Amino acid sequence: MPPGASATGLTLPQARTYLSQITENPAEKASIQMRVSGLFLALALALAPVAHAQQRVPVSQAELQLSFAPVVRKTAPAVVNIYASWVTERRASPFANDPFFSQFFDGFTQATPRVQNSLGSGVIVDAGGIVVSNYHVVQEARDIRVVLADRREFAGEVLLSDREADIAVIRLEDAEGLPALDFADSDLAQVGDLVLAIGNPFGVGQTVSSGIVSATARTGAATRQSSGYFLQTDAPINPGNSGGALVDMQGRLVGLNTSILTRSGGSNGIGFAIPANLVAQYVDQAKAGNDRFQRPWSGLSVQEVDGGIAHALGQQVPAGVLVSDLHPESPFARAGIRTGDVILAIDGFAVNAADALDYRLVTLGIGTEAEVDLLRDGAQQRVRVALAEAPGGDATPVQIGGRSLLAGLVVADVTPRLIEEMDLPMSTSGVIVLRSEGPSVRLGLRPGDVIRSLNGDAFEDAASLQRELRGGARLREMEFSRGEQILRLRLHG
Repeated sequence: MPPGASATGLTLPQARTYLSQITENPAEKASIQMRVSGLFLALALALAPVAHAQQRVPVSQAELQLSFAPVVRKTAPAVVNIYASWVTERRASPFANDPFFSQFFDGFTQATPRVQNSLGSGVIVDAGGIVVSNYHVVQEARDIRVVLADRREFAGEVLLSDREADIAVIRLEDAEGLPALDFADSDLAQVGDLVLAIGNPFGVGQTVSSGIVSATARTGAATRQSSGYFLQTDAPINPGNSGGALVDMQGRLVGLNTSILTRSGGSNGIGFAIPANLVAQYVDQAKAGNDRFQRPWSGLSVQEVDGGIAHALGQQVPAGVLVSDLHPESPFARAGIRTGDVILAIDGFAVNAADALDYRLVTLGIGTEAEVDLLRDGAQQRVRVALAEAPGGDATPVQIGGRSLLAGLVVADVTPRLIEEMDLPMSTSGVIVLRSEGPSVRLGLRPGDVIRSLNGDAFEDAASLQRELRGGARLREMEFSRGEQILRLRLHG
């Protein structure tokens, strides 16, 4: 805006001249000009900060000293270092590297115990000593040592862990009154929000890096992980930062740092954090005494709506996930949803991938209702789905006995719980392999294989399969499925 111009485009002299023409009285004219000058001065002072707010530089000592220090002072004491160790068995042949003897001892292995150690970070989320970290930091540790920022040390015990979600909840022994972070509502995080990453990169000691939220709905496919739902940040995250805190400017935990995309091994400004809303669910269940994380069961398979599917559905813009398979006991099926429907959103949040669907259900929790927006035959509908855990957790394992080549095989009836745990097609039925022992090991059956028939006869449950194998027939043909494959074995025994 030019100097002296008003919001209407008039300059101060022009306004004086125009308004003074209203009267010929010299006293009134002088009064009007004085009031106009005061009005323009007030207007200029009011508009100056707006006009220059985007381009001015700091002009005071206070503005020059702006920093993240207050946020760091508030949050850093709640970020800890975690030292974990566990024993693994390395199986290798003692002749594996010998060019002559290795050919005679192929397949002969020897178990060698090895102690493995890891270093990572964690976050105190309860003053009574509840710490959250990544599963890959503690794994199946037999010894966990947690060191606070003030150098106090505590022994730790894993209350609840989940390899797939990469979350572990740890309780510190004899701890109370510790500094703790509150959970932020990670669903309110927006791209561009300022965040700080706090952890122990490379074991050099507690370090703080700053950045922004780069994306809010990254799924496992985008992060090169098998599954998951993440916040993305450009705040540098390096090895050792795993399990550390991603905090907002109010000093709340918005995410749990977990991984990076890198070619060099260092941060390239593409880091990922597990949203705080998901972490909070694990903490709540750990406090409730659960030793296994209980998640709502969808009982459906979905695929992302791409351009081709969107065109077939009449969508102008691809959106949602297409229901491709549905278990008859699914809570979604009970709510009236069927294959071919497109789920657009859950509780108002867009769902554009299978991981996003799982995330929305998990953060709602068992015993709640999900408000589902869907598209059917070109029309949008809204239904409510009561969320529950997959049934069939009490399936009884059956071990095959006798002299059959299947002796030692441990099987069970296929249930929704096993379908979920072993990631099987929703239409799977029959008898599922849990593990192989004894003579059955030679058949190469794996956990998750589903026995479809024996000598052409299908079996409804594990008990009927066991009864059939007691018949003593020597020649048997078994058909089983492994993933999408149908395989057959001829057995003599």
